This record gives sequence, C-alpha cells and structure tokens, in this order.
Amino acid sequence: MIKRALISVSDKTGLIDFARGLYDMGVEIISTGGTARALQEAGIKVTAVSDVTGFPEILDGRVKTLHPRIHGGLLALRKNLEHMEQIKKLGIEPIDLVAINLYPFKETIQKPGVTFEEAIENIDIGGPSMLRSAAKNHQDVVVICDPQDYSKVIDRLKKEGDVDLSYRRMLALKVFEHTAHYDALISGYLREVVSEDIKQSAPDTASGETVKATESGFPENLTLAFEKAQDLRYGENPHQKAAFYREVGKIPGTIAGATQLHGKELSFNNINDADAALRAVLEFDMPAAVGVKHTNPCGVACGKDIHEAYLKAYAADPVSIFGGIVALNRPVDRATAEELVKIFLEIVIAPAFEPDALEVLKIKKNLRLLQIDVSPETISPGARAAWDMKRVSGGLLVQDADVHDFDEKDLRVVTKRVPSDKEMEDLLFGWKVVKHVKSNAIVLAKNLVTVGIGAGQVNRIWPTEQSIAHAGDKARGAVLASDAFFPFSDVVEAAAAAGITAIIQPGGSLRDEDSIKAADEHGIAMVFTGVRHFRH
Repeated sequence: MIKRALISVSDKTGLIDFARGLYDMGVEIISTGGTARALQEAGIKVTAVSDVTGFPEILDGRVKTLHPRIHGGLLALRKNLEHMEQIKKLGIEPIDLVAINLYPFKETIQKPGVTFEEAIENIDIGGPSMLRSAAKNHQDVVVICDPQDYSKVIDRLKKEGDVDLSYRRMLALKVFEHTAHYDALISGYLREVVSEDIKQSAPDTASGETVKATESGFPENLTLAFEKAQDLRYGENPHQKAAFYREVGKIPGTIAGATQLHGKELSFNNINDADAALRAVLEFDMPAAVGVKHTNPCGVACGKDIHEAYLKAYAADPVSIFGGIVALNRPVDRATAEELVKIFLEIVIAPAFEPDALEVLKIKKNLRLLQIDVSPETISPGARAAWDMKRVSGGLLVQDADVHDFDEKDLRVVTKRVPSDKEMEDLLFGWKVVKHVKSNAIVLAKNLVTVGIGAGQVNRIWPTEQSIAHAGDKARGAVLASDAFFPFSDVVEAAAAAGITAIIQPGGSLRDEDSIKAADEHGIAMVFTGVRHFRH
C-alpha cells in the first residue's frame, strides 16, 4: 500500500492532477521548495521535508533531502525485520513512492551565453540520490522520473490498490537510464570545458596530470548522451528494428538538427544517406550540389549558382541519381525546383527553400524536404570536428572526424610537369569529393564536375577502371583523385590510356617512384598530399 509519497519536481507538468490523485487516496505527501508551494496553492496538504528530517534546508537549498530520515525511509527493506525494527527505533517512517525530476542541466547548458557557474549550479545532487535509492529498492518503493507515467501509476492504484512488480521494475529501469543520461550530459559538458582549458593554458601552467589525462582527447571511460528523436519503421532492411537518436546539443548543420518541411517520414536509410550527402556538400564554399546513393556520391558539381551546380551534378550521372538524395549549399529557387521534380528523388537538402520553389516541390507528396543550416560557421572544420564512431561486435571504435584540410602550399608536385591552374582547381575539387567515397575510391573530375566515380572496391585498379568506363570520352582532359597511394603504376597507366592529364594522391608507397616514372613518361602531372582519406 502506498501511504507516504515524496514529490519534488522542477518540471511541473501534470503535477497537480497526480498529487491530487494520491491525496484523495489518503497518501501523505512530502515535498520541498517550489513543488510544495505549488501543491499548497492548489489546496493539497503537504508535509515539508524539513519537518520530516528535523533539520532546515541549508546552503541555499543545496542540502535538504540528503538525510537518514529520507534515505532510510527509501532504502529499508520491508520484508527485512531488522531493517524495520531499526528505522522504527530511529523514528524513521517508510516512504513508499518517489516522484522526482531533476534540475534542468541540459536546458541550462544549451542557453546562449551560459556561464560555467550557472551550469554547475544546475547539477542536481539530492534528486539523483533519491531516485537511485528508490530505484534500488523498487520492490518496496514506486519511483517515477517521467511525468508521462503519473496517470499510469494512479490508474493502477485505483484499480488494483498497488503497483505490480513488473511495472515497478520498468520504472526503476527508466530511472537508471535517466540518471545515467544526466551524468553523461554533465561529464560531456565538463570534458569540453577541460579541453578548452588545456588549449588556453600555457604548457607550464597546466597541471601535468590534467594534460596527461586529456592529451589523447579520448576519455578512459566514455559515456555518451543521446536522446531518442524517433522510432523508425524499420532499419537498413525490413526485418531490422531501428530508432534514431539525437546528440544533445551540437545540432546546427546536422541531420539531427534538420527541419522537415514536407514529405514522408524519414527512414533509416534516408537518414544515413542524407548525412552522407550533407557532409559532402559542406566541403564547398562556392555553390555546390551533391547527389548520393547508398552513402556514395554519384554526381558532384560546383557552379556559378545553385541551378547550374545541380544541372551539372545531375548530368554527371543521371542514372544513379534516380531515387537518390540531393544536397545543395544554397537556397533552392523556382528554376532549380522545376529541375528537381523532373526525376524521382527521396530527399532534397538545402539551407532554405524560396516560397515558389516549395510550391513546385510540394507537388511531389512523398518528396522529403530538409532545411539545414549550412552557414560559414557550420561549414568550418572546427564545427564539424565531432567524433566518428563505428560499432563493432563487443566494442566501439572512436576517432576524430575526417575534417582535415591542407594549405595548397603543403602540396608536393612530384613529376616533371606542374599542373596548370585549371588542373589544380579540378584536383582540389576531386580531392574534396574522394574523401566521401568508400574505399578503395577513385574520382575523375573536369571543370568542377565529377565525370566518373569508382567506389568500394578491394583493389585500386578496379575503381579506376570503373570510373574511366563511366566517364567515357569525358575522361580525356580530366583529373584523377585517389583516396590512398598507388602500390603499383597500373593506375597511372590506365589514366594515361584514358587521356587523364593530372593526378592527386597521398603518396607514401614504397613504390612511389614507379608511379612517378610512369606519370613522367606520359606527361601527367602528379601531386602528393601526404594525407590519406580511407572511408570504410
């Protein structure tokens, strides 16, 4: 039977109806601060926590519930006679239900200009402690951290007079998930603060221990804070269940921060492919369009405006782009919209859609339109330098995101012939694209348009042949970008036969000289970047 309940909430949603439901069933309600005032104003009798503990709230409310009369009442095992005799001797009464939600730490750190001191003050101590105590003893204490569960508990109490054990366990699970998420938010925030402290500290002022603990950039224990954005109809295939989780904070310029303006609900594959398209289009400062299919670019182009960029990207591979995703880094105008609706597309991503463009695009009722911020601040490498994570059986691989860029002065021309300015422009364009193609990857580019893309092959000559076959006559005069070095001269030989005039690649093979010699023999300019862009 529920005889005493402790209620202390920062989120007052559903509070009065819940408390009145308990009060009408004869449950004594213990409460604190603002919650107690809200209940009293609603005509619900409340016992103050300080009356239970016999000790006043101190330190501006920092200490009020951290007391044996509270935690003894929560943790005493009702079937343990020694426990019950002990709390009786000490004048401690059992608490049978706890309803608590925590200080709004997430909302606080997301406020513009929030200070470190303000963030720290919104770390709840007593709330998690009571939730964890009650959840540990859930067979004796009903514990609620989500206002959506208030009515469900009241209904059970009215119909059955109690809350069954299986539901109590579910509520306890919810609590431990909630407090783990809360702690992950705090550690994530402090990780960023400490990292910034290290960056701003001179080597002789930062403590040795702190530097050592953070110099790798990866914590010894990694707990991440994500919240469910939506359940998905299915996963990569219909027999797989799936959900989409959003990282807390860091939303601008991401798929998680997109606003869907039109179309069907996004699927697992939609979200995955859209992310690939967005990451690729963020590489470019000038108007650019990226078509993606199965996370690989199939047509990429830059133009004087977004209309020209899209037309060129479409023409680069009109077969593969069908049923794909298009990402644009400029607002969509009517002329571009009229081209987009000529074929079947799953998604169009852009920073904005002009009203008359939306009118055209919405003719396709299932076409998903995603508006995503791609401002200069979003495009900057620093804003995109989140961790990249890959789940493996029994573990998680974590690495820095591949946002590395280089200054053109760091490029090394290794052949007798130096690339022309036009070739160099195309080489750099191809290099930006090949980073987003699955390894082994080859990209052919000409006039800031991809004319051939070879992706995901188990050796380097196959994607070369694939991209050349796709390009056809357009390969003549094009440039070639490779995500990794050439172990043999076969790629250079194939490029020469196709009429390719310049190559950009990382270099670093033991047989680099074979490729350089072949390039010189065919008059091909070759540039080494010293940077590899594997994508698995």
